[in-house]
Amino acid sequence: MLKTISALLAIVLYLGAAAALARPLLSTGKPLTRAAMSMAVLAVLAHAAVLLGIHRGALDLHFFAALSLVAWVVSALTLLVNLSRPVAGLGVIVFPLSALLLAVDVFLAPPTRPMPMDWQIKLHVTVALLAFGVLSIAAVLAILLAVQEHALRRSQFGHWLRALPPLTLTETLLFRLIHAGFTLLTLTLFTGIVFVHNLFGQHLVQKTVLSIIAWLVFGALLWGRWKFGWRGMRAVNLTLIGMAVLMLAFFGTKFVLELILHRPLT
Repeated sequence: MLKTISALLAIVLYLGAAAALARPLLSTGKPLTRAAMSMAVLAVLAHAAVLLGIHRGALDLHFFAALSLVAWVVSALTLLVNLSRPVAGLGVIVFPLSALLLAVDVFLAPPTRPMPMDWQIKLHVTVALLAFGVLSIAAVLAILLAVQEHALRRSQFGHWLRALPPLTLTETLLFRLIHAGFTLLTLTLFTGIVFVHNLFGQHLVQKTVLSIIAWLVFGALLWGRWKFGWRGMRAVNLTLIGMAVLMLAFFGTKFVLELILHRPLT
């Protein structure tokens, strides 16, 4: 019962925070940022309580549990990033998605039991989750950047556009997040090489190869930014391509093995 109440509370708070931030899309009013962030903090705490309760305080990497965990990480990181940069608008996308994935994990997904892990694997998984979370926020920023550029080219200066951070700030923050995410992804691959046995085994080869491809895409983007000053839609496209490959690495193979072939994959 407590798990259900906490989940419903988190879902309502996530949606309430998103609605408060999306106010400029519906009217001429300003986003209720302070109220939205307060609700989001409570939602993240309630979400954490659900994860600790339903998965017994352990890292559960089954498909739906992992989706809910990643959603919590992305929401928490969005709040942390907003402490230093005005990126609350990301919550319009991040918070409803977190509500959806939490609802699926709690109310629709079959019950699962976390697999035992050594501390080395827990470290590897934690770094991987942080890398995925940071790069996910970068991908959402890339989408917002593309929307802003499109609107500016067409001189569509709506209230919703004024609610977003300036274009230059969005782009600067995008590359800072990609730098951080690329570093964490590098550490993920390194800890995988050091701690994961048979990294190129049958169940892990797809995840490993796709993670390396994503690492190369983000590395190429950072090199192009440093060498040629890449920006704009080129940066957006490479960010989204890299994130799509990384999502396939994290969840594509897991989906096939767990939900289609019914083989557990950690």
